[in-house]
Amino acid sequence: MNPLAFYKCLADDTRLKSILLIHLEKELCVCELTEALQVSQPKVSRHLAQLRECELLEDRREGQWIFYSLSPSLPAWAREVIQATADNNPAYTKDPHKLLCCMGDRPERKQQCC
Repeated sequence: MNPLAFYKCLADDTRLKSILLIHLEKELCVCELTEALQVSQPKVSRHLAQLRECELLEDRREGQWIFYSLSPSLPAWAREVIQATADNNPAYTKDPHKLLCCMGDRPERKQQCC
């Protein structure tokens, strides 16, 4: 991954908060990010598509839900940047994470096999 492309992909408040929340929660769907970020579904979907195009995220379908997680092909340095950003800036995602945790009717995820 090209560092310039990586940082350009995250140079937007919605995309950066989305990637940090997905990192914290391991995976999220559009409805969860819409609630957490208090933005419209089309806006969240557009930014998630950009993050997929940058190869930062991957998606998986489970019934009617599409879940987003960090791409397994993300280089270690990029994961470390995301981790360090989350660890050193908890106030940046505090309110969105609180809204996410208070959200009712969150989609259920199947238990992952060992």
